[in-house]
Amino acid sequence: MSLQWFDFVGLAGVGFVLGSFFLLQAGRLASDALGYQLANLFGAIFILVSIFGPSPDFRDVISTTIMQLAWIAISCYGLWRGIKARAARFRKPRDGA
Repeated sequence: MSLQWFDFVGLAGVGFVLGSFFLLQAGRLASDALGYQLANLFGAIFILVSIFGPSPDFRDVISTTIMQLAWIAISCYGLWRGIKARAARFRKPRDGA
């Protein structure tokens, strides 16, 4: 078995997703942390790239493609919410200032 470039990209994506999930479960990362959201986003993108690296027939990979697109969309939503919350905290006036 010979690994191609897209296999390494996919393995990196799996590492990002599983690593961030482990850190979340271990209490080392918060679900709204920027790092958690970015790891999920890049993990899903890398996995999606690896799916289409060998040029498969789309009908053979439709379920995994939908899964990764949903993962990307949810991660982008989480990033947006986190950025919005951080901006609101930044704009909030401090007591005694």
